[in-house]
Amino acid sequence: MLLEFATKWFTPIICLLGVFHLLAYAILRISAQRHLRSLAQSLERFTDGIGHRSRLDWRGHLTDQIDAFVEDVREAVKNPTDRDAIGRRMSILDEQRSYLDSYRFETAWNVARSGIEIYPLLGVLGTIFALWLAMRQPIGDATATVGVIVERFGLAIDSTFAGLAMAIVLIVVNSFCETMFVRLLENRRAVRELVTDVKRELIAADCRGVDAT
Repeated sequence: MLLEFATKWFTPIICLLGVFHLLAYAILRISAQRHLRSLAQSLERFTDGIGHRSRLDWRGHLTDQIDAFVEDVREAVKNPTDRDAIGRRMSILDEQRSYLDSYRFETAWNVARSGIEIYPLLGVLGTIFALWLAMRQPIGDATATVGVIVERFGLAIDSTFAGLAMAIVLIVVNSFCETMFVRLLENRRAVRELVTDVKRELIAADCRGVDAT
C-alpha cells in the first residue's frame, strides 16, 4: 500500500524537488550578485583618488570591474606617491573582509550542482517501483488487471520523463550561473592575494625607508 502510494506521487515529488532546486539557484545567484556588488564597492572606495584608475564602460560586468580595481591597486602600490594613500586605506578591506567569506557559498553551490545528478536516479527509482508493482498485480479480472498494468507503465514513463526533464532544466540553469559563480570565487581569491601582496609591499617599503635613514 505504501509503495503504491509512493509510486503514484513519485512524479509530483520529483517536480516539487526540482522547483525547490530552481529556487535554490535563484537564491545563490542573488547572493553572488550581492557579494560581487559589495566587493566592487569596497574596491571602488579603496581606489578612489589614486593616481591611475581604470574607467570601464558602465555596462561592464562587476567581475570585470573588480579585476580592473585589483590591477589598479597593484600598480598604485608600486608608485611612491600613491603608496601612503594605499597604506591608510587598507583598513577599508580589513574592516569588511567580505572577500574571505567564500566557504559557505562554495559549499552551497557544490551541493546544488551535485544534486542535479539525483533526478535521473529518482526517475529510474520511480520506474522500478511502478514496474515492480505492475508485475505483482494479482491475477483476477483480466480487463481490470490489464488496466492496472497499463496505468503502472504510464506512471513508470512519467517518472522517467520527470527525472530527465528536471535534470536537463537544472543543467541549463547551472550553465548560465556557473560563469558568475566561478568568477566570484576567483575575484575573492584575487582580492585575498592582493591584500597579502600589498601588505608585504608596504612592509618592504617601510624597511627600505628605515634602512635609508
